[in-house]
Order: sequence, then C-alpha cells, then structure tokens
Amino acid sequence: MAPSAPAGSLSTSDFYRRWLGPVLSRDEGLDAEQLSRTALTALGQASLRRSWPGISTVLNGVAAELQRRDLRLEQVLFGCRFSNPVGLAAGFDKNGVAAGIWDRFGFGFAELGTVTWHGQPGNPRPRLFRLAAEQAALNRMGFNNDGANTLLKTLERQQLSPPGKRPAVLGINFGKSKVTPLEQAADDYAASLEVLAPLADYAVINVSSPNTPGLRDLQDSSHLRWLVERLRRLPACPPLLVKIAPDLEDEAIDGIARLAFEEGLAGVIAVNTSLDRLGLEQRRLPQTDRTLAEEPGGLSGRPLRPRALEVIRRLRAGAGPALPLIGVGGIDSAEAAWERIAAGASLIQLYTGWIFQGPDLVPTILDGLLSQLDRHGVRSISEAVGSGLPWQD
Repeated sequence: MAPSAPAGSLSTSDFYRRWLGPVLSRDEGLDAEQLSRTALTALGQASLRRSWPGISTVLNGVAAELQRRDLRLEQVLFGCRFSNPVGLAAGFDKNGVAAGIWDRFGFGFAELGTVTWHGQPGNPRPRLFRLAAEQAALNRMGFNNDGANTLLKTLERQQLSPPGKRPAVLGINFGKSKVTPLEQAADDYAASLEVLAPLADYAVINVSSPNTPGLRDLQDSSHLRWLVERLRRLPACPPLLVKIAPDLEDEAIDGIARLAFEEGLAGVIAVNTSLDRLGLEQRRLPQTDRTLAEEPGGLSGRPLRPRALEVIRRLRAGAGPALPLIGVGGIDSAEAAWERIAAGASLIQLYTGWIFQGPDLVPTILDGLLSQLDRHGVRSISEAVGSGLPWQD
C-alpha cells in the first residue's frame, strides 16, 4: 500500500483529484492540449533540476507514494530490464523534456516521441478533445514535435544515465516527417534513428498514426519489411519494435506477426488510436459542434479496450510466446491491465486512462497485478503473460 501523506499535506493523487478532477470531468473548459503543455513545462523543469535539494525532496516524496518495488514484477525483454510492466505511452512527452523523472511516477518504462527528422508544428488547432463521459479522447495532433536533433539536445541537457543503467527504461518512438514523400520514408526514419540511437533503450517504428497522410500504407508487409531492413543496417541500432493500428484486418495482423518473426523484430506494440468511432459516431464535440463521425482524428481511451484486446490475442496466436508484445489502448484499471497481460502482452502502456484517472493509476495497477499473482499462485508477472488466467475479485 502507498504511504499516507503527512497530516495537513496533499498527496500527489489528492492534489490531482482536487485541482484537475473537475477540469477533466467536462469536455469544455481548459483546452486539453494547453493543459498537457503546462504540465510538461513544469515536469521538464523538474527533470532538469531533479538533483536540487528542494526539487529532489518533492520528487522523492512522489516516488515514495507512487512506486512499487517487487521482484515479481521485473522482466528482462529484448535486453532491457523492466522494473515493472507499466509504461507511459508515446505521445505525452513528445520532446522528451521529462525523460529523467518518469520513474518517480511509478513507471517501469517511458516512451518518448513521436519524433520526426524535421521538426513540425502538426495539424491546426484545436486538435485534442476530451470525451469525459466515455473516458476517451480524440486527437489529430499530426506528430507535432521539435525534431530529432532538438530531442538529442534536450536529452543531453538532462544528463541521463546511459541505456541499461536507468531507473526506468526509455524508448523512443519514430515517425515520418510530413514533408517527406512516402518513397523516401526509410531515409527519413533512418536519419532520426541514427542521431538518437545511442540514447534509446529501444526504438519504435510508428507506421500507424492516423494523422499523417499516407503513413498507414507503411503497415503493408512489403513496405514495412523494406523499412525494417533499412533501419537494422544502422550502426548500433537499438532493439526495434513496430507500433500497429487497431483498424487492421486480421490477415494484415497475421502478416505483421510473420514479418516480426522473420525479421527478428524485438516486439510489437498494439495498438495506436482508431479511426473507427466504436459506437460513438453521433457523439458531438462542444468545441466544434460536430459529431465524431464528421471529425478527423484517432480515438483513444476506454472504448478502444475490446479491439485492443482482440489484436493482442491475434498477435499472440500468430507469433507465439517468443515475440514480446506491448499492450496499449483502453487500459484504465488493474483489471484491464491483467486482462491484456493474460492475453499475451508482456508490458502495457498508459496514456488516456492515466490522464483521466491520475497518477495513482500506476500503483493501483501494480498493486492489482501483485494481488492477482497471489490469488492465482503465480510466482512472477512473466508467468502470467499469455496464461489466459481470469481476473479474480
């Protein structure tokens, strides 16, 4: 259990619920993107100054509240030691400003990016919308980021420990620059990866965002094979994973499972946001007064949970237990996390659920996973992966 806060003080979770809960409970109000930017600005300053006495004291307090240390949660996958299976998904810390402190929030790993070779502003605003009643979000960000060379400088300024010696594993998610033609995509990805490879514990090829024109064409097996082979030729290439969309047909998912095995990919991340409105076609956004059926962008959060689970099961059936899978999409409870792990995911990632539920979602999930290990008599989280064991209340 988490330690209680001193009398008269607010815990991280209490602070989040008191000040952000009312904002997140409504679609209207503070702009969702501006809220994230404000939070990241503060987190970025904390990461740069994490060794300063006052800031280190605060961060240590956050860690004492949110971290869970238990050997049963540890795994070694594609050469990386994960202290626990819960990670921060790509898309939140796009520019890596808080890379030095994500472990303090209880995460076993964090994925930075998506980063592109060319810095780019992304799509016009507004482009991020809360769907509070559904615990979901719609985004059409468009890979807005400062570019690979700026990310390199940002990470260097934080004086991170080298890969393999960090308290939390750091992955970097790579996308294609919007200005780069599809036929030159491999060179675009390669330019970013070559610059950032020395700082990445693992690298993710993002070919599944719905918000960059033509990007999902790269999920086709022939295009993806060509891209993977190009990147693997780079010197000191870190373990490579690919992130796929939930909207793929089953045959395409099977093809990616085969490709991952044949090309020796380190793993597959499933899934990205969905173009399917998942029963919310007539849901109206107050900011635009248009329905989700009329709005472009990818849907994330709780409505994605069933399809994301189906994709993990399909990948597990096609690739077998040797290929590490990372489950993401609609995970906002310990039960949802256990469900994804029991279906075959070695690791899981949070984003939309973490925003709505707050920082204590991470320890809530970790406590829940440990409880399920006890209830089922399973010795470690790795033994639970793909076990099919049900959630037990």
